[in-house]
Amino acid sequence: MATEEDANYPKEFGELVPWGDPAWYRGYNSPYYTKSHHDWRQKVRAFVEAEIEGNVRKWDEAKSVPKEVYTKMFAAGLLPAVVGAPWPEDFVGSGGPENFDAFHSLIFIEELGRCGSGGVLWAIMGGMGIGLPPVIHFGSDYLKQKVARKCLMGEEFICLAISEPYAGSDVANIRTTATKDPKTGDYIVNGEKKWITNGIFADYFTVAARTGGPGIGGISLILLEKTMPGIECTQMDCMGVWPSGTTYITFDNVKVPKENIIGQENAGFMYIMYNFNYERWGIIAQATKLARVCLEEAFKYANKRRTFGKKLVEHGMIKWKLAEMARQVESTHAHLEFLTYQLNTIPREEHFTHLDLIMDISLLKVQATKTFEFCAREAAQIFGGASYVRGGQGEKVERLYREVRAMAIPGGSEEIMIDLAVRQILKPIKKL
Repeated sequence: MATEEDANYPKEFGELVPWGDPAWYRGYNSPYYTKSHHDWRQKVRAFVEAEIEGNVRKWDEAKSVPKEVYTKMFAAGLLPAVVGAPWPEDFVGSGGPENFDAFHSLIFIEELGRCGSGGVLWAIMGGMGIGLPPVIHFGSDYLKQKVARKCLMGEEFICLAISEPYAGSDVANIRTTATKDPKTGDYIVNGEKKWITNGIFADYFTVAARTGGPGIGGISLILLEKTMPGIECTQMDCMGVWPSGTTYITFDNVKVPKENIIGQENAGFMYIMYNFNYERWGIIAQATKLARVCLEEAFKYANKRRTFGKKLVEHGMIKWKLAEMARQVESTHAHLEFLTYQLNTIPREEHFTHLDLIMDISLLKVQATKTFEFCAREAAQIFGGASYVRGGQGEKVERLYREVRAMAIPGGSEEIMIDLAVRQILKPIKKL
């Protein structure tokens, strides 16, 4: 919580484009942010401006982010933030912000998102952010020591492999199998995974596989390594988020040591659910920030472009578009901060069983991605033909328009999220 000392910290930060940054950047009082958050915000922004913003189009067209970016992020004291609070000091030492919490994670996402590329965001966060936490929270000491430090330092890469050609949100019905060898106790893994973020350049795969019977009670998480014979990865040619390395993976009789099981056998579904709240919260933060980027770019362009003898922003319809975008972004961000506070204050072990939290994160994911979709469209309309060309003044808007679906479908589509929220709220009602 912010204290009186924190209130004396400089009020304004950034370019101060109307609605171009969250309200607390523009001088509003907030109970959420401390001096530590202010310092962290400045640190992340400095790195993004120096190392990322000028390279985004090049990386987007190359469909990859150079490996040295990750090691530079670690050297700058930033990369371990990808796995969220608490700071993983057991593997990388202290070095993080004081009292690192969910609001530091939110700032990290928002400042990275200023680059205007979901693909760059996912290249940096999309694999390790959801692939490493199951190892950290449920893996053996052997597995933690094997992968955590090198991944957090940007020297090796890990991804989460759950979705399949036949099962996305329907996790309980995955078909990939991990059959135990009765003689050695090792596993033989067979199956396919699809839409796996960072898979093409990952060294490790946190894989959901069936080790038992049908349904949720027969699923385990197991760590596979790219060097294991029988693994084949193919980068998918997607609409957007190109540098993120979306991958189709096949496992053909892959022999995996029994020591690579993550946690308990057949308890994988619980570990996946434990992970989901943070994955969805992360997508909410990303979608909300990218919606804000669309708004900021549109506002700046509307104040520069002239038509019919006056600036675009002086036309009534353009005013309406900007105001409507701002209304949706600001209200979505306020709810995001509220739920971030809940992640900070509700004990972590209760997060994946807290029905209200699951329900509200599900609904806010829908709100955030719909807001992003609206802002991408309206920004494109304001830019006109400039948003139809890769590069130039409309570069960010053109790219983000292609990336909306990458936020609206992964982590649970809008339809799945709405259904889940209602099912969660019906559980206590049935007791009345």
